[in-house]
Amino acid sequence: MTLRVEWRNGNTSLPTGATALVAFPGVGNVGKVAIDSICELHESTELARLHPVGLPPHAVLDEDGLLAPPHLSLRLVQTMGDTPLITLTGQAQPNEPSQQSLLANELLSFFENEHLTSILVLAGMFDSPENKETFAVASSASFRIDMEALGVDVRRDKPKSGAIGLAALLASSGPLYGINSACIISTTVGNSGDIMSSQRLIEHVEQWFGFGLTVPTNGDEWLREKLQSIAPGTKDDLVKEMTASHDAFYI
Repeated sequence: MTLRVEWRNGNTSLPTGATALVAFPGVGNVGKVAIDSICELHESTELARLHPVGLPPHAVLDEDGLLAPPHLSLRLVQTMGDTPLITLTGQAQPNEPSQQSLLANELLSFFENEHLTSILVLAGMFDSPENKETFAVASSASFRIDMEALGVDVRRDKPKSGAIGLAALLASSGPLYGINSACIISTTVGNSGDIMSSQRLIEHVEQWFGFGLTVPTNGDEWLREKLQSIAPGTKDDLVKEMTASHDAFYI
């Protein structure tokens, strides 16, 4: 096994029976922004850093001012729900398909050993500007039945061309390791950092699975804060124009 696990903050294992929300940079960065926002909106603790082979060779300064090698971060999110909720994300994923396959297998083996219950991969899918949908795709008939019983919009006909990449492998391969896995998809026109599509993801994940997440109640205000954090010098009138409607990013 080439995956190195660096436990953090005194942790030596994952909470038993946890569900993982997983996302990597991708179409519109929809899933990545959603997970980053969930961690911003809640107290969270870094459980571990995972160091796989194949990440771009870019070391960055961490929150302690220390130079950290490329890694994926596992965090425990403090919510009002009963199910332990962890997140897995990073700044990049391996570029080579063979390394993506290796990492998917190693992550799933790690999760299997840590008795993870479910993996929900959050992702975006290109679609027309007027089509704003959020739906799930299951990787097993039993988990599909379970999700439909919760009221989840589970599709059998999308994405028509399938899915590729590390996230797709994690979403599809869970049953091979005794883990429920699915992909939760929000449509996007593909803008880098499609914040409104990310907000739809958060809203539907909480509506369907009831993790006890804090969902932004004022989408315009939440978007304003995100925009100003991305671009602190943004003029207020420009922010108002962009937040005038939830459709602003799609026009």
